[in-house]
Amino acid sequence: MTMVPELQSSSLTEAIFVGDGEMATLMRSYNWANTSLGLVENWPQSLKTLVSTILVSRFPQAIYWGEDYIQFYNDALIPIYGAYHPHAVGQPLPETWPEVWDDQFSSMCEGVRNTGEAFFVKDQPQLVLRFGYLEEAYFTYCYSPACDETGKSRGIFATITETTQQVISQRRLTMLRELATAVSGAKTLQSACLAAADTLNPYDIPFALFYRVNSQGNLAELVADRGLTSDSAATPSTIALIPESDTNDSTEQSRGWLLAKVLQSREPQLITDVVDRFGALPGGPWPESSHSALILPILSGNKEQVECLLIVGISPRLEFNPEYRSFLELVAQQVESSIATARSYEEERKRTEALAELDHAKTLFFSNVSHEFRTPLTLINGLAAQLGK
Repeated sequence: MTMVPELQSSSLTEAIFVGDGEMATLMRSYNWANTSLGLVENWPQSLKTLVSTILVSRFPQAIYWGEDYIQFYNDALIPIYGAYHPHAVGQPLPETWPEVWDDQFSSMCEGVRNTGEAFFVKDQPQLVLRFGYLEEAYFTYCYSPACDETGKSRGIFATITETTQQVISQRRLTMLRELATAVSGAKTLQSACLAAADTLNPYDIPFALFYRVNSQGNLAELVADRGLTSDSAATPSTIALIPESDTNDSTEQSRGWLLAKVLQSREPQLITDVVDRFGALPGGPWPESSHSALILPILSGNKEQVECLLIVGISPRLEFNPEYRSFLELVAQQVESSIATARSYEEERKRTEALAELDHAKTLFFSNVSHEFRTPLTLINGLAAQLGK
């Protein structure tokens, strides 16, 4: 990007690119002569007015002008541009966002510019490449025609709001509600894990593995899974829980899930090299492999021991931020609660069975005692009857 302040009249640029914000400062120093728009003084008055309007607005707004959709945007839209900022300024929209510029999107833009009819969409899913990876994102936007002095539509006036956080938060909240319902009737640890696995959303949890820890704490057994095949290197039926201090082979540390570390610390463990460990793994609905996974401990009702270890894949198209981590911890807590309830149910069932056994034993004992008392009395009564004759 070439900055040449001397090309433009200071008074003119300050009148158009108003304010002391980042975008106003950037546009004042931009070499607009190198774009299809040419020198600023030759711009139509309508474009100058639109640019000055969006720069003072606190709502995310942009202008895409001309047949190549040259971009202007304000400070409020910088977070949406992400890594594309500031290079997108003055550049054609299709060149900045090639992953967005498909037939449908280009037809929509052409429709607004050619027909003069606005286009509005809410929570539109969009795959964008802002931070070095193809990202699942959602936007609500209105594209209106931007007209010149003759009333002819020359471009697009865009008002854009990113709703990614709201859409994904609602999706996760829905899943947590469904999870709570699904596991509420579980009577055993395994049934709780199976019910939980069936409700996990693949957009946020591409795969999941539930490992039950044995009473000795030295072996984990796979009791439920989702999103992985049984022949995958990532789904062993059992995993020996060997403490790291007992493992001297460094190559051993680079393989497997290292569940023993989570068992010992009782803290979640992020694994960022799952592809190196196991090869490509499912990415949920996306073609890319999950690159990371989180191992979460599921504790007993009294919090004294680890009942289960939950391994969840992380979406390759979402940032693993604190909100994502908190969501996964809530999933583990929900399963933990259901297992504790199942344990209570199991203990109550065992108590009921024990009481029934005790009651049966008492009945049998007194029945036998009664029989033993009746037998000698019968003999005595019989003998007495004989003597009386």
